[in-house]
Amino acid sequence: MKSIYSILIIPVVLLQLSWSSSKDEGSSGAFSFDPNKKIQVYTTAENSNLRLSLSNDFISKVSPESKKPTVSITLDDAKTFQTFLGIGGAITDASAEVFAKLPLEKQQEFLTAYYDKNKGIGYSLARTNIHSCDFSSQSYTYVQEGDKDLKTFNIDHDRKYRIPLLKKAIQAAGGKLTLFVSPWSPPAFMKDNNDILHGGVLLPEFAQSWANYYAKFIKEYEKEGIPIWGLTIQNEPMASQRWESCIYTPEAERDFLKNFLGPTLANQGLGSKKIIIWDHNRGEMLEKRAQLVFSDPEASKYAWGIGFHWYETWNGGPPKFESVAKVYEAFPTKNLIFTEGCVERFDTAKYQFWGNAERYGLNMINDFNNGTVGWTDWNVLLDQNGGPNHVGNFCFAPIHADTNSGELIFTPMYYYIGHFSKFIRPGAKRISQKLSDTSLLSTSFKNSDGKKVTVVMNQSDKEVVYELVSDSQKNTITIPAHAMQTLVY
Repeated sequence: MKSIYSILIIPVVLLQLSWSSSKDEGSSGAFSFDPNKKIQVYTTAENSNLRLSLSNDFISKVSPESKKPTVSITLDDAKTFQTFLGIGGAITDASAEVFAKLPLEKQQEFLTAYYDKNKGIGYSLARTNIHSCDFSSQSYTYVQEGDKDLKTFNIDHDRKYRIPLLKKAIQAAGGKLTLFVSPWSPPAFMKDNNDILHGGVLLPEFAQSWANYYAKFIKEYEKEGIPIWGLTIQNEPMASQRWESCIYTPEAERDFLKNFLGPTLANQGLGSKKIIIWDHNRGEMLEKRAQLVFSDPEASKYAWGIGFHWYETWNGGPPKFESVAKVYEAFPTKNLIFTEGCVERFDTAKYQFWGNAERYGLNMINDFNNGTVGWTDWNVLLDQNGGPNHVGNFCFAPIHADTNSGELIFTPMYYYIGHFSKFIRPGAKRISQKLSDTSLLSTSFKNSDGKKVTVVMNQSDKEVVYELVSDSQKNTITIPAHAMQTLVY
C-alpha cells in the first residue's frame, strides 16, 4: 500500500506545478494568457509533466518545409451551432461525505481545483440527487413511509453533508452554478414492488403525490439558498438496478410529464425550471424517447430537452454518437445534455490509466460536435475505495481522496475535462470546423468575449504536426502522443 500511495500523490504535485509559473516552458504561468502572442497552447500529455500547462513551444518557429503539418483544422466561425451551457459533475451524497472527511486546507484545494475558473478548471454545471441513489451510504427518502400528502417532508438528511458542499461549490464558482436535480426512485410505498430498489413502476394513484415531491424538494433547496435550474424526470428509466431505480416506458414518462409533473411545477410557480427527459443511454432508445415525447405538443411544451449517459457500451459495442446527431437534427428547438458518465469497476492500480482520460476526451468531443449543450460527469469526488456506495457499485472519479491520509488524488480525467471546462465558457457558440484527417479529434467554440477555443486530442502513439487555419491565419502546432491540447486565440 505504501508503494501505491507514493505513486498516487504525483498528480497533486503536477497540479501544483501546472498552476505555478513554469520557467522550463518560458511561460508566464500555466493558466495565464500571454498578451504578446496571438495564440496560446495548453497541453496535457502522457509520460510528461504537462498538465493543463501553457506550452507555446509547441507552436512551430521554423519554416513549414522543415516541419510540415500532416493534418489541417480549418475553422469557419461564420457558421455556428448550439449555445454552450456548461460542464460540471454530480455532487452526490458520496462526494459530500468524502469531502467532509478532508482537512480544511484540502477541502479548499478541492473547491479551487474544480470551481475556480482562474486557478482551477471552472466547473459551471452540477447535478445532485433527490433523496438517495447508489452513491449514498444508505437508502433514505424525505417522508415517512405511507405519507401520500407529504406532511412529513423534511430534508434534514441533506443538511449534514450535501447542502454544505453545494453551498461551498456555488461560492467557489463565483456565486453561480447551474444545478439540475434527479430522482433515482420514488419512495417504496409509491411503487408497485413496494421497494425503493430493484426497478418497479410508479403506481397511478401516487402520480400527483410524486409530482408534488419534486416541487417540495426544489422549494426546500431554494430556501437553503441553492437555486435549482432544472430537473430530470427519472435517472435511467429503462434500468431495473439493485440500487434505487424505477421503470418508465416512453408512454409512461410522456404522460407523467404531460399530466402531472409539468402542470404541477407550472401551478406552483416553478414553470421556469428546465425539465429534461430520458436521462439514460445514447442509442435507438434515445431517439425513440425524443420522438415520442417531443412529437406530443402537450408534453413537449414542458420539456426543455433530453439527457443521456454513455453506458450503452456495456455490452462491448461502440459509443452511439450518431443517435445524438439524429435527435439534434430532428428537434432543433430542443436541447441535448450529457447527464452522467464515469469509468466503472474501480481499481486503485488504474488511478493514472491514460485510457480513462481518453475515454472522456473521445466522448466530450463527439458529443459537442453532435449538438450537445452541456456535459455532466458523475461523482466529483470519491474515496480510495471508489465509494461510498451502499450496493458496492464502486467507480472512478476525476478526483479521489484518501480519507486515511487526507490526500487528494488527481487523475488524468480531471485534466482532460479541464481542457474543455476551463476555456469554453457558458454562452459560447460551437463553430464550424473541418479536419483533413481522422488521426486527430477536435471541436471548436467561440466565447462571448470573441475568443475562440479549439480542443485537439491525439490518441496515437506518435506526435502529430497539424495546422490550424482561422481568419486567414495559419499556425503550425505539434501535439505529443496521447495528449490533449486547448488552443485559445
